[in-house]
Amino acid sequence: MLAGLRGAIMIGGIASAIKLMKSFYEKQQAAMAMEKEKIQAELQVLRAQLHPHFLFNTLNNIYSLTQQIPNPASAMILRLSGMLRYILYSGSKELVALDGELKMIDDYIKLEALRYDESLDLSIELPANTNALIAPLLLLPFVENAFKHGASRMIERPWISLRAEVTDNKLTMVMVNGFDPEAPQEQGGIGIENVKKRLQLLYPGKHTLQLRGEEELFYVNLMIDLGNEYREP
Repeated sequence: MLAGLRGAIMIGGIASAIKLMKSFYEKQQAAMAMEKEKIQAELQVLRAQLHPHFLFNTLNNIYSLTQQIPNPASAMILRLSGMLRYILYSGSKELVALDGELKMIDDYIKLEALRYDESLDLSIELPANTNALIAPLLLLPFVENAFKHGASRMIERPWISLRAEVTDNKLTMVMVNGFDPEAPQEQGGIGIENVKKRLQLLYPGKHTLQLRGEEELFYVNLMIDLGNEYREP
């Protein structure tokens, strides 16, 4: 009788343990699902903040340009329309071709450079024909920042240097721009703060970002391990 009682207790204990393990597993899966949904929601919020911020600045530039020198405005609008298509059709994807992202950056630089005539000193080196994939719109805020807080505030000759390369599917981007330390600085910096959060969410432990201001120079050094994702040839 005691043996039967012990057996029943053992079976009951095993059943309880299995039930607890099942409950723990279900709670763990639910927590992981909620965390994934939270990350996706945060990314959507960051994208929603980034896009209007960029468009607002660019449309202001177009308005100013049409008031001063109407002829280049048509080229500026054409480049902007291409960028809008990229943002609308590629901005919500998880990954995009790095080549497309870099072309968008190049278009943005040329679009901004139109309002400087010959006064802007640009040095741009971007890789071509890469097969790498990257989360969209990660690089734009750094370039935008170089113009907004650097080139546009320099009384003397403004300049920007941008170099990017891909080695072993690791993207390295180094940007240096001049800025006037005595010029009034606006509060905010929403673009840079957004991209920091996105990097933490999308490439945790797989990126390094160094931002440094020294005298009249501002440095950006970004490395992203793009992993083993490649686009189809």
